[in-house]
Amino acid sequence: MKTRFLALLLGATVSPAAALTVSGTVEGNAGGSRIGAFAVTPFGQTVQEVVSAPITAGQFRLEVPESAPAARAQAPLSPQNVSWPGVIDPVQVSAAAQVAELRLFIYPDANGNGHRDEGEGLREVTPMLGNSALFITWVSGDVTVTASKGYRAELKKGWNAFVVDVGRTVRVQPFTEDRAVNVRMGR
Repeated sequence: MKTRFLALLLGATVSPAAALTVSGTVEGNAGGSRIGAFAVTPFGQTVQEVVSAPITAGQFRLEVPESAPAARAQAPLSPQNVSWPGVIDPVQVSAAAQVAELRLFIYPDANGNGHRDEGEGLREVTPMLGNSALFITWVSGDVTVTASKGYRAELKKGWNAFVVDVGRTVRVQPFTEDRAVNVRMGR
């Protein structure tokens, strides 16, 4: 009986599993700020703060939950609304799916409540691995997106993260969580 109660208690206190973990460093003055991963529309408007974390000593760790983003953050995946890093027309999508893009923003947590409130300004930042950008998206089903210059992203249902290197050709490689990203605050 005690063992069963302890198992139930532990199960109730465990946080949901992370589908993806992104950790890294922030260059620039980010004192008192948080970094948040926000689901955005195909036009880049923020819809939902999916996860955020404090920036401590210039470092952060975001654990994106397995759950899907809010329905209002999802859009039909079509060649017309794929404006991802490295994508150049013509774009082809292998199957119908819903999609949501995740972008990183830094904001001051003025009241210290651990999430963004109205009036706390957002500054978009691009997570980089050397000269390559990190791109994060969620899809409702398995789908492949192809575009010019060799762009090919094979997405699996759920959250996906890719490192996109744009040059004469576009290389899209799966992101591995053991690699730390870098973001710059700018001027």
